[in-house]
Amino acid sequence: MIIKKIILQNFRNYTKQEIILSNNENIFYGNNAQGKTNILEAIFLCSFAKSFRTKKEDELIQFQKEKAFVEIQYEKSDREGKISLEITDKKTFFINGVKVKKLSELLGKVNVVMFSPDNIEIIKEGPAKRRKFLDMLISQLKPSYIYNINLYTKALEQRNIYLRQIKYENKPVEMLEIWNEKLAELGEKIFIERKQTVEKLRNKLQEIHPEVTEEKEKIKIEYKSSCENKDEYLRELEKIEKIDIQRGYTNLGIHRDDFEISINERPVQVYGSQGQQRTSILSLKLAEVEVIYEEIGEYPILLLDDFMSELDEKRRMKFVSTIKKNQVLITCTDKINIENGKSFYVEEGNVRQ
Repeated sequence: MIIKKIILQNFRNYTKQEIILSNNENIFYGNNAQGKTNILEAIFLCSFAKSFRTKKEDELIQFQKEKAFVEIQYEKSDREGKISLEITDKKTFFINGVKVKKLSELLGKVNVVMFSPDNIEIIKEGPAKRRKFLDMLISQLKPSYIYNINLYTKALEQRNIYLRQIKYENKPVEMLEIWNEKLAELGEKIFIERKQTVEKLRNKLQEIHPEVTEEKEKIKIEYKSSCENKDEYLRELEKIEKIDIQRGYTNLGIHRDDFEISINERPVQVYGSQGQQRTSILSLKLAEVEVIYEEIGEYPILLLDDFMSELDEKRRMKFVSTIKKNQVLITCTDKINIENGKSFYVEEGNVRQ
């Protein structure tokens, strides 16, 4: 899987730009705040339908312009295609010129894995970051998954509203069973997908991490859930019904699930050094690459946003040796010598090979 061309118009600090990529390594270098990350953001938008930097559409449009345009032309083993995006007060996507009606139509068309210094938040921050990592990985492979996530979120919101209506408006408690049933049904489906994905990641991590650490560390990933099937979830919801009503929100469910990474049997979030945490993230992201390849039979495109600076020389060389099968886009401040690819200098929203 490769991206052949990127077209940007009035996007961030780009007025008009076309970039023809190498099938292998693509280095975008230059000073900070020149527009390097904007290129990766454009690709990410066309893959996931959202930015990894902002939720506001107007931030994506060049100053004093009314709309922006992004297009990526890609090639897979069995077909070619293009994804276009028009940005006004909303985002409108097109696949080969046909307007996208549902998000699931877009997901999985172009598979990407993002590496950035912010990835460390997956380890350091709360469970929401780790759930987001899983959800984004699964949604690339199974677009219907995001549909179930959205249904669960809506059912959760409705249940929370009804909990407050019971408390403040004396609504009948018996009606809560409707939302319990819906949450449990959807929760079981989501749990199964997440559990299976973590198991695939575990298998890949056990192959990758010993190589990254020269056999010095043993890594483990474990999915943690309070509700592993529909019947169990329903029983647990009934047990905490009074607490939920008192608090006005749902305290239990897959919206609170988590996974834990441990090094040598110790949780890396708590006991890991900064070096161990970074190495764990590197292994996790490389495992993500392999899981995608195993599922679709093609390697995803790698987006490396100033990621190499986070690694020491030994880890950097080990990382480079493992990604030669992928098309890679790398942003950095200093030019990197490459064997097979293209280098682009970026300055004030202009890209020059």
